[in-house]
Amino acid sequence: METTDKKLTVVLGASPNPSRYSYLAVSMLQKHGHPIVAIGNRDGNIEGQEITKEHPNVANVDTVTLYMNPTLQASYYDYILQLHPKRIIFNPGTENPELKALAIKNGIQPQEACTLVLLSTGQY
Repeated sequence: METTDKKLTVVLGASPNPSRYSYLAVSMLQKHGHPIVAIGNRDGNIEGQEITKEHPNVANVDTVTLYMNPTLQASYYDYILQLHPKRIIFNPGTENPELKALAIKNGIQPQEACTLVLLSTGQY
């Protein structure tokens, strides 16, 4: 049974390309009613959800879900940590021991998982 808790999610690496997993994740998060902040390397939108290149100051972030390779993640470390999310989801291909260690050090739960699978199985 799915929880009714809606989790504010920051999607890092959001792409307006419908064939990308980040696009599918934003779409599925929307369908499940989760509020989203989509951040990508270019402006655009995903089914009406704006994608920004900025690093907006967001409060009460539950989850940061990553869709960028570890070399690109380094420039986001400070931003991710200042959001104080409860967890960071490392989707397949985004695993990063350095960021994982920083997360743990800052009381953030790292989770190597697939956002799409978590949503589709009611585990999000």
